[in-house]
Amino acid sequence: MREVVQHSESEWVLFDRESWDGRQPELFERGIERVPVSGGRGHAWFVSYDEGDFVVRHYRRGGAIEALLADRYLWTGIDATRAFREWRLLATLFSDGLPVPRPVVARVRRSGCFYRADLATRALPGVRSLADRLTDVRLSQAGWRKIGGCIRLFHDRGVYHADLNAHNILLDGAGRTYLVDFDRGKIRNSGVGWKTANLGRLRRSLEKLADRSPRFCYGDGDFTSLTSGYVVAGRG
Repeated sequence: MREVVQHSESEWVLFDRESWDGRQPELFERGIERVPVSGGRGHAWFVSYDEGDFVVRHYRRGGAIEALLADRYLWTGIDATRAFREWRLLATLFSDGLPVPRPVVARVRRSGCFYRADLATRALPGVRSLADRLTDVRLSQAGWRKIGGCIRLFHDRGVYHADLNAHNILLDGAGRTYLVDFDRGKIRNSGVGWKTANLGRLRRSLEKLADRSPRFCYGDGDFTSLTSGYVVAGRG
């Protein structure tokens, strides 16, 4: 991938020269038809543009602070912005062959002490989130083990996912597993506690979804299979 940064007035654009031609990112404009991505906090859309399919996300806060700051973040320099940091992490992971979407364009707009940001990645064809998949069909134990193996692949590379939950794990029809949404993610070179915490966060998200709907296809034995796949992948 070839990183390029363009800067004009109070706007910065970071893009991959191999998959974007440097135009202003019309992908982020509201005039383009978009379909909401299900799950999570929202603020992400599927967009078809110039014969390409993308996932476009506008960074927005969650929790109690959302009412105060909404989509504004404190400016501490362009390289510290959420969009640039996630784009660069994804670029590293994609180049290393890890199952993540390819980053295309990140845009940051500064206003005084704050900024707003957007990120566009290539859409992964034929995928459904794990959360969506479990609403209508049970996943095989082999499928759970594959998910565990996928997570172990990232952990062994030192990749910390700040919000590992059932919405951010995607499965395609061929049985491949992907991780998405690496906002606040990072590469960690040591320690194991964060890996355990990652798995615990995922387990809690599955239990919460199961508590909300008796039809959600998940049981304790499923996470045992996921853990088994995680352990076995570490032996390889």
